[in-house]
Amino acid sequence: MVPNKEIVVGRSSDLDMVLVEEMVSRKHARIAYENDAVVIEDLGSTNGTFVNGEKIKRAQLKEGDRVLIGTSILKVIVVEGAPGDQRPNLEVVAAQRRTSPRTMSGSIDEVPLPDLLQLFATSKKSGTLVVRTEEDAGRIYLKKGVICYATINDLDDLPPIKCIFRMLTWQKGLFDFDPSETKEFAKPVEVTVQEVLMESMRQLDELNEFREQLPPLTAQLLVETPLVRPLRDLTPEDLDVLQLAHNFGKFATVLDRSESTDVDTARVVLKLIDNHYLRIE
Repeated sequence: MVPNKEIVVGRSSDLDMVLVEEMVSRKHARIAYENDAVVIEDLGSTNGTFVNGEKIKRAQLKEGDRVLIGTSILKVIVVEGAPGDQRPNLEVVAAQRRTSPRTMSGSIDEVPLPDLLQLFATSKKSGTLVVRTEEDAGRIYLKKGVICYATINDLDDLPPIKCIFRMLTWQKGLFDFDPSETKEFAKPVEVTVQEVLMESMRQLDELNEFREQLPPLTAQLLVETPLVRPLRDLTPEDLDVLQLAHNFGKFATVLDRSESTDVDTARVVLKLIDNHYLRIE
């Protein structure tokens, strides 16, 4: 960017950067190079301006920052000009699909799921967010910005809240958001994006405390024979996980079948292994 020059972003055709979509205001945001720094200022837009997932009124940008305006994502990069001149610039890294002006697509490497969900919640969007990795495909269904259901690989026995928490740990993959795709569910959930994000952060912090101690998802969990420790020493939650291990064996299946969160189930599995109720094969 050029010092003392600003870029106004919005839907109006006479602006410096035009984003023609319903979630962008006519004059949405202002970006300028001031005092050797790139700053962005929201101009009172309806749906807000986000930097790295956080809604802002004014913020200083640095290299690698992600700016969400409507359904377009801008990324700050450094462009070399004259010798010694390395000024930040902006690059569009994901935007609406040209084949369908109502459908948004991109990469969660560039736009993490928390950022996307915050955007959809703020703008009270309805539709389906589909996220695909090399191994899995997940769907999060929203109604007026509230999460009403979620699935991974169309598994009916995997609770929707557990699906959402798992998807929020995905770091790589592609996403599509289609506001025209809506469904009705026999057992819908109703949870706000803010609630989901706060709880997922808590669970992730807890999981990181013992993640390295966990067996691989493909590991077989076998009940020790003979059982030396008495079953009466276990809580009802412990017994539920022990029964799942006995019935299904595979660690990944135990996590899927458990009614508890992945974090709580994994913690119980470690307890059962440490106390010689289970062993890994």
